[in-house]
Amino acid sequence: MTGIEIALASFPVLLALIFLRIPIGLAMLLTGIGGIYLITGSFLMISGQLRNLTWGTFSGYSLSIIPLFLLMGQFATLGGMSQALFKAAETWLGHRKGGVAMAAVGACAGFGAICGSSLATAATMGQVALPELRRYGYSGELATGTLAAGGTLGILIPPSVILVIYAILTEQNIAKLFVAAFIPGILAAIGYIITIAIYVRLKPKSAGSRERATYAERFRSLAAVWPVLIVFLVVVGGIYGGIFTPTEAAAIGAFGTGLIALVNGGLTFKSLGQSFLATAGSTAMIFLIVLGAGVFNSFLALSQLPQTAAAFVTAQGFNPWLVMVSVLLLYLVFGCVMDSLSMILLTVPIFFPIMSALDFGLNPEEFALWFGIIVLIVVEVGLITPPVGMNLFVINSMAKETPLQATYRGVLPFVMSDLMRVAILTLFPSITLLGVRLLY
Repeated sequence: MTGIEIALASFPVLLALIFLRIPIGLAMLLTGIGGIYLITGSFLMISGQLRNLTWGTFSGYSLSIIPLFLLMGQFATLGGMSQALFKAAETWLGHRKGGVAMAAVGACAGFGAICGSSLATAATMGQVALPELRRYGYSGELATGTLAAGGTLGILIPPSVILVIYAILTEQNIAKLFVAAFIPGILAAIGYIITIAIYVRLKPKSAGSRERATYAERFRSLAAVWPVLIVFLVVVGGIYGGIFTPTEAAAIGAFGTGLIALVNGGLTFKSLGQSFLATAGSTAMIFLIVLGAGVFNSFLALSQLPQTAAAFVTAQGFNPWLVMVSVLLLYLVFGCVMDSLSMILLTVPIFFPIMSALDFGLNPEEFALWFGIIVLIVVEVGLITPPVGMNLFVINSMAKETPLQATYRGVLPFVMSDLMRVAILTLFPSITLLGVRLLY
């Protein structure tokens, strides 16, 4: 077998290992090792690849931003920031038709700005918002669908762990990627709120009502969210203003949220240890996936599959937009069976060279930024796409009285909103690149 034939055969092997419930990081690691051996026939080459990849990947400080952002999310939860965000949004929007669900989306967007993880955002806001949604008579479909979709804002609104990984894979500026994600993130939140407004008018019995809060109560609720605003301005503003590197900003954000949690009484010696353990566990899982993807992608590079595929697509003269649509459809399919991080690590080294060889009327840097945001949004859709959308399981496990099929039905309108947003941002790259062009 040629190297390319071995590489093509590796994908069904990898999927089979995943379906056998082998952790995806380990599955990619084993498939990559097997592929390298079949191509080179040398165990010495495998040991050299493992040594070099492990040292080269983890000896630098670029990946240190990941545990820092995860720790910041842990401290933000302990500091009561999620509750403060939801209460503030509920006070301002709760009296409207579907307003409590809209408030949940707004709180998810705010928490995503200091968390960077979709699953963490969904889990945290689910604990806060689900009891309130039940209290005001929201159906299980709408409540779980809203929170599953709202959780995806955690990986889109900066800072985002997935964007950090994409930036490292494609050698792009993390700060510029954060800027490029900001407008699509806001559009996502607005799209979800519009979806809720339409949903409750089509199904009036799916949402109850809440009394209108006084303006005194509304402004008091805003006073409680100032720590979130300060952390966001310091972290993201510091990155955009060139005051901090993203890693430095993550460290400052973790320290700031930890200090707020300490002042609010949520941070104790016990909870500090639990936060470190949770962060270490999540980081270890991510780093295993990163290592496994590194070995697998090294195998693909040896096979020449990415380069051959890029040359083939270019030589065929395919319409660039047709190729883009095909790639995005593949991401939607992958999203039904894989988590977002694994999809990015597995596919970007293959798809990015192919797409970079096509002409979309953008310079190489702008294309990389735009393509990264589009891919991130489609990956985000995968998190709420049945049957294996991770956010769906996280939220449904908290709403035990709601059947999983009801959660599937409830999230479908949000999936449609996401697909419309993907189409708009794909057709009009300038929307995504507006912030980058203004600031840089």
